[in-house]
Amino acid sequence: DIVIFKYPDNESINYIKRIIGLPGETVTIKDSKVYINNSATPLKEDYLKEEWVIANDGMQFQVPEGCYFMMGDNRNNSYDSRYWDEHFVPANKVMSKVCLHFHLGASDKDSQDDMTAQKGEN
Repeated sequence: DIVIFKYPDNESINYIKRIIGLPGETVTIKDSKVYINNSATPLKEDYLKEEWVIANDGMQFQVPEGCYFMMGDNRNNSYDSRYWDEHFVPANKVMSKVCLHFHLGASDKDSQDDMTAQKGEN
């Protein structure tokens, strides 16, 4: 799940990241892959859009009960649980699950035209 939560190192800031580690799990990063509870099979992460080149090999985190371990989908440029002073997000600091992400980009010309038409701008 992707969630919005209070950033643990400064709760005046809201972050949005993917939950990678659940309460009680061990998250291990090895060879640019994430392993949960010392599984021989890495976490299947089809949502990653680029090769993960910043490996963070050898990192291991034991997620405390009542907390989550978060990572961004842009692993090469994401300030997430791997780097925070407080690595874990308490469950009571999760504000919302993200159900839909909609982005208008340059390749979404038809969608932009539809939005303009809905606003009565053309």
